[in-house]
Amino acid sequence: MAQQTTSASNNPVRVYVGSSLLFSWMVVSTVIMAPIIIACMLLPFTLRYKVARKWATGILKAAEICCGIRYEVHGSENIPANQSAIILSNHQSAWETIAFRCIFPRQTSLFKKSLLWIPFWGWAMATLKPIAIDRDSKQAALRKLITLGTQALKDGLWVVVFPEGTRMPVGEMKAFSAGGALLAQKSGYPVLPVAHDAGKCWPRYSFLKYPGVIQLNVGPLIDTRDRKATEINQAAEQWVKQALNELSG
Repeated sequence: MAQQTTSASNNPVRVYVGSSLLFSWMVVSTVIMAPIIIACMLLPFTLRYKVARKWATGILKAAEICCGIRYEVHGSENIPANQSAIILSNHQSAWETIAFRCIFPRQTSLFKKSLLWIPFWGWAMATLKPIAIDRDSKQAALRKLITLGTQALKDGLWVVVFPEGTRMPVGEMKAFSAGGALLAQKSGYPVLPVAHDAGKCWPRYSFLKYPGVIQLNVGPLIDTRDRKATEINQAAEQWVKQALNELSG
């Protein structure tokens, strides 16, 4: 069951109306912005990325206005200004897939190849240098992550990986898969661990969104030089788990 704030529990009409308005805005803005992003394929990548980031910013603003969802970032001083990194984060909802584009530097992300077939949104994402993998072919997917991820990092992009592999309910955390850590080992780029509790306001697989303040904690960079993937993965997982425990009180 989705966690609800006291405000949401006392105002069920607000929840339903706000969620409906947010959904409508997401659909309309995607239909409008996706063709613009696709049209920018003839222009530099930085330009179409800015357009996509504007779309993400608009979604977060709509979530605040319609649903009363805000967010706070703690540890932003740990985000390096002049170096790419690999983000390893817990995964609770669709919120982080949108918000990370506004919180962190220019990036690419790892996700299922089938998502590129979603009308408008998927077509636009296909122009933003995604690392789209077939999860049924694990070895091929890992090779693609390492190859495309390393190239993206060299090109100045960050790489976002949700190593749990699926969205988890609030209060639960799945063991991290090693893909992101292997990319870190092979490429030599550092890992930035991130923990958040977005699921309390924007629950996984739920149409309803609840008022509240999402807390996002950014950990210190994990140096990956001369370290094994298992060690890197363990360090990131332990930090995220501890941060989630602190967020849950």
